[in-house]
Amino acid sequence: MLDLVGAGNVAPSAAEIAEHAGVGLRSVFRHFKDMDALYREMTEEIQQRILPILMRPLEGETWQARLVDLAARRAQVYEAVMPYRISSSVRRFESAFLMEDYMRMLRMEAQSVHSLLPPQVCADAAGTQGLNVIMSFVTWWLLRHDQGLPPEEAAAAQEAGIDTMKC
Repeated sequence: MLDLVGAGNVAPSAAEIAEHAGVGLRSVFRHFKDMDALYREMTEEIQQRILPILMRPLEGETWQARLVDLAARRAQVYEAVMPYRISSSVRRFESAFLMEDYMRMLRMEAQSVHSLLPPQVCADAAGTQGLNVIMSFVTWWLLRHDQGLPPEEAAAAQEAGIDTMKC
């Protein structure tokens, strides 16, 4: 499933997964009781890949510099997980697990921004929400996919958005 989604098949069927793995369809469901179990396994694998990027201490003397460092790391992570996030977004309305995982990621993203901000900035709820939007995967996807920017230009656009915030 990781191979298929990574190659751009955002909604592979169990039959496609079985064919790609060179096993029968029943073998897939002997190992995974349903598609959610496959998505859980895929999520765990992806988390193991990106945790080293996210767990390093943020760099920068000021909270603004650390926020820019966080945005740069998110750009790395978003680029690495883009096909998988799109795949889970396609299926999240059919899956309680994927919807919960999506909501968990949104909360984590918002909390990681909020934790860097001084109280006077946090008091500006609209500004904080704006930062969350600028630094979100959805913004990354719009920049990369809809606007066709290469990763470096998408990252620069996000950083410019952060810089324009009155913080």
